[in-house]
Amino acid sequence: MLDKGVHLVFLPGSQGLARNDNRFYFLWMAANIADLFEHAVDAFPDRVAVACGERELTYAQLEDAANRLAHFLRDHGLGKGDHIGLYAGNSIEAVVSMIAVYKLRAVVVNVNYRYVENELQYLFADAELKALVHDDRFADKVAKVRPPEMHTVVTIGDGWEETLAAGDPGRDFGERSGDDIYLLYTGGTTGYPKGVIWRHEDVWRVLGGGIDFMSGVPLEDEWAQTRRGAEMPQMTRLCLAPLIHGNAQWAALMALFAGDTVVVLPHFDAAEVWRVIEARKVNVVVLIGDAMARPIIEEYLSGSHDGTSLVAVSSSAALFSPSVKRQYLDALPNIMVTDAIGSSETGFAGIGIVADVEGGAVDGPRVMPGPNTIVIDEYGKKAPPGVVGRLARGGHVPLGYYKDPVKTAALLTEVEGIRYAMPGDFARLEEDGTITLLGRGNTCINTAGEKVFPEEVEGALKAHPGVFDALVIGAPDDLLGQRVVALVQTRSGVRVELGDLESHVRRKVAGYKVPRKVWFVDHIARTISGKADYRWAHEYARAHDSAAGEATSAD
Repeated sequence: MLDKGVHLVFLPGSQGLARNDNRFYFLWMAANIADLFEHAVDAFPDRVAVACGERELTYAQLEDAANRLAHFLRDHGLGKGDHIGLYAGNSIEAVVSMIAVYKLRAVVVNVNYRYVENELQYLFADAELKALVHDDRFADKVAKVRPPEMHTVVTIGDGWEETLAAGDPGRDFGERSGDDIYLLYTGGTTGYPKGVIWRHEDVWRVLGGGIDFMSGVPLEDEWAQTRRGAEMPQMTRLCLAPLIHGNAQWAALMALFAGDTVVVLPHFDAAEVWRVIEARKVNVVVLIGDAMARPIIEEYLSGSHDGTSLVAVSSSAALFSPSVKRQYLDALPNIMVTDAIGSSETGFAGIGIVADVEGGAVDGPRVMPGPNTIVIDEYGKKAPPGVVGRLARGGHVPLGYYKDPVKTAALLTEVEGIRYAMPGDFARLEEDGTITLLGRGNTCINTAGEKVFPEEVEGALKAHPGVFDALVIGAPDDLLGQRVVALVQTRSGVRVELGDLESHVRRKVAGYKVPRKVWFVDHIARTISGKADYRWAHEYARAHDSAAGEATSAD
């Protein structure tokens, strides 16, 4: 214990310096996910930590359950660096499992619960899982694809309480490090999933609140979030995405670090969202783009729901189109609506407060960039205003992709002696210093030499009053290389005339961006997190290109 009057100076990185009577003491600042959670447990043991349905756990109860599961896993030979899969929907048990694995200094591997058997086999092998925690509904699939290296399996359901009872409730896991590994598998829109590797301290800084998202100022130490939580009223945060997605994982973890209450839903349902908002007095809703935002706000407009507890709605990781933002501003004028940009490879890269939406604007989110966020031009230099380039983030960056040095080399680049992560998002630096995110490089359409970003055209389509959802892709074209085509889901019972839709889009975007063919579909397929399922769209287009579809008179 240091004497009274000792001055602590926290330096960049993981090292603190204490001075007392001309003597210096070096203090280790772990900035570790489990440590950050335990700080909150010690400060707020009786606060509600997590809730799902009618069930809830206080911080002390969540700590007890996580310690027991961690001891059970350790008793089965698991520990630092071991990869443990989490194959589950949203539940209190899923949150317990995440915390337990980090307490061991092991690594959580997120498993998409929509995967079929061959996809599970790939992920289990690629991630080198030694253990798995899964919902009991997946038991048959697990039995078919479980590799011999996976020596421990824990089921959420029957036997869960017996598993916890077999573990010790104590916190005796030893010191941890900010160098411990966080691993997030990201499927993207094409190809096999790939694992992005982070140090705990780095990912905390860019996704867990270790840097103030509004000011860009790094927190002074690992206890700052807990101190702020003690100074502020406890907030209740509803995390709508599946916990296998980075958006929900970090919305939940960041809330737990600050002593707030995390609410999760087993399944997304717009009416249930409002029931939970009312019952739990939710203050902040964290969601992913239009696929979640539009059904929620339209349910609000069609029903008699109470949204008075809400103070903020925060979207990230997918298109949050201007027309949907406008609905929130009109219906809930007293809340803050934010749109953040970033990725699994960069973490937080910038945030915009939605104060107004111009009727003609259909670009992607325009945000104030976060610390060390830049746009890199085609020559590998910082892009000047007005030039389209690749979004990049320096400072705290990932270590790379798991077991993939080639993709890692493509991800990490150096500009003016500073290392940046550059995952492939196109963006444009504006004259006022803001950055406009335009779209993913791997979905950009090249039509007769012109670049078209699907998100921009999708925003224009969804601004039509008869359109509920839309996806835009590039289809092969002998003359143009690619042509812009669209799949459109109209509102229930509404017929949209193609000519009217084309005229509407032409008022929003240039002629070469207008879809040359449109398919009206019953339902737009999306991933479990609400992101665009471009693979499905391409398969649909290939199957229907020669027959169905309505052509436009696009230039």
